[in-house]
Amino acid sequence: MWALVLLPLAGALIAWLIPDNRKRPLVLPVFALVQLFLVGTLLIDTPPVSPAGWILLDPLGKLALLSNSVLFAVCAFYAVGYLAYRRRRQNRVLCAALLVCLSAMTLVAISQHLGLLWIALEATTLTMAPLIYFNHNARSIEATWKYLLICSVGIAIALLGLFFLAYSTIVAKQDVTLLLPSLISDAAALHPGWRHAAFIFLLVGFGSKMGLAPLHTWKPDAYGEAPGLVGALLAGGLVNCALLALLRVYQIAVASTEGALFQNVLLVMGLVSMAFAAVFMARQSDFKRMLAYSSVEHIGIITVALGLGKGALFAGLLHMINNSMTKGVLFLSCGNIHRAYNSKSTAAVRGALRRTPWSGALFLAAFLAITGSPPFSPFVSEFLIVSSAFVEGNFWTGALFLVFLALIFIGMASTVLPVVLGEVPADLERTRYRDALPTVLPPLLLMGIVLMMGLWLPAPLQQLLRDAAGQLGGGA
Repeated sequence: MWALVLLPLAGALIAWLIPDNRKRPLVLPVFALVQLFLVGTLLIDTPPVSPAGWILLDPLGKLALLSNSVLFAVCAFYAVGYLAYRRRRQNRVLCAALLVCLSAMTLVAISQHLGLLWIALEATTLTMAPLIYFNHNARSIEATWKYLLICSVGIAIALLGLFFLAYSTIVAKQDVTLLLPSLISDAAALHPGWRHAAFIFLLVGFGSKMGLAPLHTWKPDAYGEAPGLVGALLAGGLVNCALLALLRVYQIAVASTEGALFQNVLLVMGLVSMAFAAVFMARQSDFKRMLAYSSVEHIGIITVALGLGKGALFAGLLHMINNSMTKGVLFLSCGNIHRAYNSKSTAAVRGALRRTPWSGALFLAAFLAITGSPPFSPFVSEFLIVSSAFVEGNFWTGALFLVFLALIFIGMASTVLPVVLGEVPADLERTRYRDALPTVLPPLLLMGIVLMMGLWLPAPLQQLLRDAAGQLGGGA
């Protein structure tokens, strides 16, 4: 499995050494496809745990790895077309950093040692910083510093949580370890005080990286200033890595005596995130920043599912995949619209269906999908989550969930519909961008996946979701 980690690093080195700014982006889809092929092979024939127990591809890791690999492959092909429009901008750092980030995301998925997982997660933070700064202007550097500051503080807090977790094994007179299977099997015997402190610090730390409200303040600037393909990887890839880290903590909490308390905290934080999104998405004039609040909402939805537990866990994990694929469509299509108009403001961007018909249509379809409209896959996972809430007797949770979804739909529609409908402004600035196959086909493929999963969920994926939910103590 180390080939999954080392292969993208080799690709990053090759990309760095290629002198031609036009040929360098071709490295991305080549290595992304090889990586995706290896992932598919390992999903079918999964190797056993490594001798020291640090590396294993379990069902939760498989879900995160599959989702991230598919999204990265699509973004890699999109990058070729995108960078063809940005030839004056040096892309050596972008191409190399993207592949290093893929390596780090892969390591997060296969890590069974929480210390190694923490290192990989921190690596994703550092490699994403130069990608956010790609446009090299004042606003992008401000967004980069805010991203680094908040996420690094969050990761540092998570490191303290890991120290507390390790110390709880010492106080409990057990073997000192951060291996996940050992921590799960001995969770109930860990020292309650240090274990409780560890859960708090880990939740705050990984919650900052995920963008749970009110720890989400880095997202609007980072998502607003990063290129569309970087925003797609932030919202659909790195968020999954932080979520997977939280799921590892969730496994330990459920195995201990504090599972119910941990779930209640997650339930509250999930609803708070949805409430924040509902408030800040209203009257949003920057449609890329709007997507940041949509990300806060959907992280909240997944967290609510974790808080509900039982049958909602299957739906929450399904929503993790749905969110990744749909966010990819949203960010790539809105990136196209941004270039066509040279603006992110709803005051300047009108009539995208006329100026960029394919991108405008994809942006509109992805908006319907991400707000839970049938027949797209987010509708299925959101319906299963709210159904689980009512079935388990959590009527207030189910009611608030529906109210927030309605408010978010209205707020998001007030931004998206004016962008895609209407007449193109007469005084629109001339730009070189027009819809073309290299920048339209990748989000179109993702949109096809979102639609397919809403109509038909493949049996192998269903089984993988059941196995992953079983690791968290739930089922379909």
